[in-house]
Order: sequence, then structure tokens, then C-alpha cells
Amino acid sequence: MNIVRFAPSPTGYLHIGGARTCLFNWLFARATGGKFILRIEDTDLSRSKKEYLDEILSSLQWMGLDWDGLYYQSQRFDIYRDYAQNLFKKGNVYKEGEALIYKVPKDINVKIHDLIHGEISIDTEQIKDQVLLKSDGSPAYNFCCVVDDALMGITHIIRGDDHISNTPKQILLYEALGLKVPKFVHIPMILGEDKSRLSKRHGATSLSEYKNEGYLPEALVNYLALLGWNPGDSREIFSLNNLTKEFSLKRVSKTAAVFDIKKLKWLNGQYIKNYDTEKLLDLAVACLAEKKYIMPDIDRKWLKSIVELYRSRFQTVNEFSELASFFFIDDIRYDTDAVSKFLNDIDVAEKLEKLKEALEKTEPFDIAGIERNVRSLIEKLDIQTGSLIHPARVALTGGAVSPGIFEVIACLGKEKTLNRLNRVIKKLKTRADLFDKLSGL
Repeated sequence: MNIVRFAPSPTGYLHIGGARTCLFNWLFARATGGKFILRIEDTDLSRSKKEYLDEILSSLQWMGLDWDGLYYQSQRFDIYRDYAQNLFKKGNVYKEGEALIYKVPKDINVKIHDLIHGEISIDTEQIKDQVLLKSDGSPAYNFCCVVDDALMGITHIIRGDDHISNTPKQILLYEALGLKVPKFVHIPMILGEDKSRLSKRHGATSLSEYKNEGYLPEALVNYLALLGWNPGDSREIFSLNNLTKEFSLKRVSKTAAVFDIKKLKWLNGQYIKNYDTEKLLDLAVACLAEKKYIMPDIDRKWLKSIVELYRSRFQTVNEFSELASFFFIDDIRYDTDAVSKFLNDIDVAEKLEKLKEALEKTEPFDIAGIERNVRSLIEKLDIQTGSLIHPARVALTGGAVSPGIFEVIACLGKEKTLNRLNRVIKKLKTRADLFDKLSGL
């Protein structure tokens, strides 16, 4: 049976690279009927924090990943100490103060049989003696890693290729301890669009940041899977279930993957278009409530009509909250270019006044009734449709772009529509300052 592990350190939040490594391990285990172990490498007691651990665990659960075993290295110090002492008794470990250090044999060529990169050879002349236990009694990374991987029966170590330098050191320790060496799979790094290592300067890097920005877990998992793995054809949309059926290490690339935020946003938008409406509403409510746009007990039927109106227009939930903000707040922000282009004609106030009168008489105040009365008004005034619709859109939404104006008016409702038109008309009639600090007319 294949057994793999993901071993995060709770000294920081789970980042994109770690999440991709975890996903590849999980997919390999599930695709082959194996086991996936989660091991928390919290040996650095001073830097390991509960907030980081909680974020790592919640992020993995948010991604839809589960595990078949959970271990904490901080609870296994006695095991590492016993293995280090046994090596010390064999004579190939020396003391330096309270620290125990493994003496690396010279003139040996260590071979790594990597399933991605092929055979890698490193001469031990390039490897320093390895600390097993530090002077404070805590285990060094390479040592406790080897002990745990052996005791947990790890068959494949799937991790980033930044760990290649650690692998020969660990192989030496496997052999010194008389333990079976697992298979190694070093995944190429994830780079930013400038081809440098992915970092904060390329945008958000932690999973929790993407969650807070309104990305869907299904979309992010789908995108991470395609960072270094391909199905062998042009398909781009994969559910987690489909990935478990198709994932194979044979299709993991040897070259670095480039993180493209635009591609991720596009993919997220594709998922939003087909996402379960109630789940999408839950996300929208949480986002809007956090921004103080709504109360959590908002009329979900009304909100649903707005979400459906915008579903094909936003690529993250945060984008929706910004695009549709004018539905939820009265002090809307007016775009200066839109105001200049569509609210400066001398007769625009009169047209909006006529529109207000027509809408006041509209019953029922639904899309069909609104469209019927507005089009009748346009015909009566003998004007171009755009000469009324464009000013109305700016007056009601603050901008020059929105979904269909009749749908927007229906969702705004009669009271809010009339109040907003009335306020704009008054400003236009007095030719007062069209916008105060770009916030409201």
C-alpha cells in the first residue's frame, strides 16, 4: 500500500506551494487506494503557534482534504532521543556539548532515484556532519523527518524540489539507522509571472487570504492541481472526485509551474456560474455583512435575484460585493467619467424627471412592467433609447456599466429607485457640485 504524508510546520500560514504539495500527496493516496498522513512538524516550540496550526487544519478542510492519521512531532521527542542514542552507541555519532551529531562518511556517492527528475548523484564531500539532537534536546529537521517517515511506513515522499538538498542527508541517515529508503518525488517549484519564486510581491500567498477574497475551494483546488500536473489533453475543469480518478505522478511536469492570478480568477468565475445557489448566497451574505453593507438576516430571496443578475459578471465573491454595492448602500460612489459623459446634457434632469414619473405609476413594479413603461416613455419623448437609459444607469448605480437597466431597477425596488432619482434630479437642477469627494451626488 502506498502511504504518503504532508508535514507542515505551524510557524506560519499554509501557503500556495504547501497547499499544492499537500494536494498532490492526497491525490496520489486516493488515486492508488493508499493512505494520507498529516504530520505537524512543530519541533520549534518557540515559533510554533496555535493560530497557525488552526489555520493550516481549517484550510485543508476548506479544500476538501481529509487524512488517515494525524501526528505531532512535539509529542515524539522521546522516540527521536532513543534513535539518536542508539546511533551514538554504534560509534558514528559524536557529542558537541549537549548536541548529538552524526559524522557523515566521506568519499561516498549518494544516489537519489527521483520519480520526476531521474537519478541525482551527490558526493558526501559536499555534505556537512548532521545534527541529530540540538543542545536543548530538540531534534533536527532531517533526523526526525527520517525517523517519522520510517515509523509511519511512508512509501513515497512527495515534496517541493527545494528539498532536494535535504534528500542525500536523509538517505545517509536512513542507511545509518538500517531503515528502508522510501521513493522520492520532488515537484518543481511554483514561480511568479516574472519567473522568480512565488512570494508576497506576487499577491496573496496563504490559503486563508484566497478564501477571504472570495475564491471557491473547488476552483482553487482545480487550479492547484493544474500547477505542475496535466491530464494529457486540453481539459481545464476538474472536480476533486475527477482528480482522484485521473491523477498520476507520470503526468507531473519536470519544469516549474507559473502562478497566473488571472487564470485562477477566470477559473473561479467558471465555477461561480454553475455554483450551488444557496452556497453562493451564504458566501455573499458573509462577505456583504463583513463590509457592513447588510445585516446577516437579509431577505435571501431579494439577494438571490441580485446574485443571479450578476452571476456571469463576477469572478470572486468580493468582486460581487463591489459591483453590486449600490444595491445595499445609499451613499453610492459616482464615477467621475460616467457623470461627465452622461449627466451633463442640459435636458438630462428633465428626462430623469419624466422617468421618475413613469416609474411612480408602474404597477406591478416588476421587470416587464418597468420595461413596458420606460419604452413607452422613450417613444413618447421621441428620443434615442441611450439618451435616457445611460443617464438613468449612472444616476441609479453610480457607473456606466451594469446588467440590464430594467432588471437593475426591479431589484433596487420602487422606493430606492425613486429616492435615488429624486436626489440626482435635485442636484442636476441646481447644478450644484455633482459629487462630494466622489461619494454621492
